[in-house]
Amino acid sequence: MDSCIAKQYFAIAHLYKNEKIMSMHIHDCYEIYYSITGGKQFLIDNRFYDIHPGDIFFINQYESHYLSQIDHEVLERIVISVSPEFLKSLSSKETDLNQCFFYDKKINHKLSLNPEEQKRFLYYIHKICSTNGFGEDLIERSVFTELMVFLNQLFFIQQGENEKEAPEYHQQVDKILTYINQNLQNELSIAELSEHFFLSPSYICRIFKSSTGTTINKYIIAKRIALAKSLLVQGYTVNETWEQCGFHDYSNFLKSFTKTVGISPKKYSRFST
Repeated sequence: MDSCIAKQYFAIAHLYKNEKIMSMHIHDCYEIYYSITGGKQFLIDNRFYDIHPGDIFFINQYESHYLSQIDHEVLERIVISVSPEFLKSLSSKETDLNQCFFYDKKINHKLSLNPEEQKRFLYYIHKICSTNGFGEDLIERSVFTELMVFLNQLFFIQQGENEKEAPEYHQQVDKILTYINQNLQNELSIAELSEHFFLSPSYICRIFKSSTGTTINKYIIAKRIALAKSLLVQGYTVNETWEQCGFHDYSNFLKSFTKTVGISPKKYSRFST
């Protein structure tokens, strides 16, 4: 993923190794996650999804995500990392290939490919990965463009079908997640959430961890960092950003941001504008 951003290109990884439980995280690139063997549950922002063979997920650079409760010893999947700038360069005025990463995420992050669609997806992946010789860079770029057009077409077709289907999640936890996302700039503590929802601190922590696989505090930090990245990209200063993201002071923001993103907010701001 680091080379993907540094080169402003894309990278494909076909992974077979046992998947470790991930902590909540955010990438600076787009991620396309295609499941071959299936898994159990994906948490993307405040949406829960069961994972089945042939499912494909679109995650943008601001969305925190977390793969949990894996029920396979070997989790085979294909992960495509894409530089947003590279995908922007492939787009035209008539065809925005970024749409599948941003179009009304209240509906769905996931597509479920039928057998024919899976074959076509894997055909593109195989052709990209096996390209070599004269003109390989142009062929690779051309086939990747075809792949993204294909995925965007599927995305818009399935969104109408998926609109009636709500991803599965715990109703109480969904309310908590929604409240957190709407109040990131405000005081958010377990005590405050407990009082707001009339639930004991131990109970609210237990149901949140049970449903999401992560803690309330880790989720809040991940979401605040995602918001900070978005504001910095929009041109807000570092001081304006940390004040709008609910951090108590700059030093706390600096420490959390650098630990999560890998560089300081000032450097991130320079690289992103």
